[in-house]
Amino acid sequence: MNPFAEIRADVVAAIEAAQADGSLPAALPLDRITVEPPRDSSHGDAATNAALILAKPAGRPPMEVAELLAARLGTLPPIAAAKAARPGFVNLTFDDAFWRAQIPVALRAGADYGAADLGHGAAVNVEYCSTNPTGPLHVGHGRGTVFGDALANLLAKMGFAVTREYYINDAGSQIDQLARSLWLRYREALGDDIGAIPAGMYPGDYLIPSARALAVSEGPRWRDADEAAWLPVFRTKAVDAMMALIRDDLAAMGVHHDVFTSERALVEDRRVDEAAGLLEAEGLAYVGTLPPPKGKPVDDWEPVPLPLFRATQFGDDIDRPLKNSRGEWTYFAKDLAYHLDKYRRGFGELIDVWGADHAGYIKRMQAGVRALSAERATLDVKVCQLVNLLDAGQPLRMSKRAGRIVTMRDVVEEVGKDVVRFIMLTRRNDAPLDFDLAKVTEQSRDNPVWYVQYAHARICSVLRHAEAAGLTVDRARLLEAPLDRLIDPAELALIRQVATYPRVLEAAAVHHEPHRVTFYLLDLAASFHALWNQGKERPELRFLDADQPELTTARLAMIAAVQVVVASGLQLIGVEPLEEML
Repeated sequence: MNPFAEIRADVVAAIEAAQADGSLPAALPLDRITVEPPRDSSHGDAATNAALILAKPAGRPPMEVAELLAARLGTLPPIAAAKAARPGFVNLTFDDAFWRAQIPVALRAGADYGAADLGHGAAVNVEYCSTNPTGPLHVGHGRGTVFGDALANLLAKMGFAVTREYYINDAGSQIDQLARSLWLRYREALGDDIGAIPAGMYPGDYLIPSARALAVSEGPRWRDADEAAWLPVFRTKAVDAMMALIRDDLAAMGVHHDVFTSERALVEDRRVDEAAGLLEAEGLAYVGTLPPPKGKPVDDWEPVPLPLFRATQFGDDIDRPLKNSRGEWTYFAKDLAYHLDKYRRGFGELIDVWGADHAGYIKRMQAGVRALSAERATLDVKVCQLVNLLDAGQPLRMSKRAGRIVTMRDVVEEVGKDVVRFIMLTRRNDAPLDFDLAKVTEQSRDNPVWYVQYAHARICSVLRHAEAAGLTVDRARLLEAPLDRLIDPAELALIRQVATYPRVLEAAAVHHEPHRVTFYLLDLAASFHALWNQGKERPELRFLDADQPELTTARLAMIAAVQVVVASGLQLIGVEPLEEML
């Protein structure tokens, strides 16, 4: 369904024909040949790098090969013009019939338009959200959650076998502090005066319902017990309660995970010991000392022998400790065990979505995955930058420890799931994002989600008016539309945009960048609205013209194809395509 893939096949056929008649040598690498839209639209509809790829192995100058290919490609029916351009590209212009032919392709495919078998069923693990279970999701968590969920949807549409995973960080000191915080609230529920919540604990009201439930189910049995007795119980109760809260938050955003993996279970099952042992057996772990931290005076630094992973052997800056000076496994060691577990479950491609504060952790984890998988697995880490939550331009502050939280659920209830999901993808994941609660509720072009949903609703409205006027607008009738009546440059430009949707999905999947879909939808909606507005000034461009039924049917087919693409793109990022705007 990707028209650029169709033309690439024509380019390869032209090369093979040149090989057959001796114009090019027989053994040439064809796998890196691409056909892509040029950066400058004045250069045509597409450009191929074929001559640049083939020049050296063919022993010919790039421009000479480009001229040879341009001469052959220019004779093919879909190609109106083929020109060689320095340093060795071939710029291609397609005839209008080629673009018009993409409309019935989109209409026949419907919701499957743009889907492809790019992944060939390869297993991919996408781990996202994975926030510490110490409270409800806040807005910052929401960005990575939406990004990961949209990426998983995208990869599934493009033929990958996707598993959505959540890693529960339920081991470590923060969970002990959460358990102590719950115990204090439990005593409060029993009627004790607990005073102010001590510094370092979690004072949020979100612990109160769980504490009250514990007071009912457990009674006062833990009130005066030693911490050693009640801490394991309250640790489990606290994590279970917080994960139930997080699952509810995820459901409110339309997010589900296939697998929840416990850090504590990995530790208790001695998976960390196993991963460290594997590294040691391969000669990739040793006892050594670390250099002093950057910025710390050398005189204040006391080197301590530690078990270290040879991370530098796999591209990291320094070797990394597997245990700390107290003999406890580091977070890194536990993360190694977790990624080894994922690899052993059959995932050769791992994608992690992390928050901005973990960016410095990427090299060591990628090194660890390469080492533990013997270079057979890859880890791509996508870092989501901070979300600046605003209300009419004024920042809203939040702090989990201080109990001042603007939760993800608060925002969803304020503006709706669709708005949250769309806005979270209106910037690249590695760029900061402003989320203004006032702006995203406007019904204007400045509100991107409204603007795209309005395009879909407008098309639904046109189709309803067409039916009311007695026109047949079912899919079978539109597939028979005389598309050669579509000749206006604005119409042809809109059709080209529709036809590039499969390529957008492919590029977004290859680069793990679901925001490309959102950007595309905004551009497509802008083009559709512009054509709608031109119809007000130029009656000959109106979608419905009772005096020209054939032209009207052709235009209805065109906007129905736009509708297919907008609906597909919105559903891919988890947003409902509305048929009417409230």
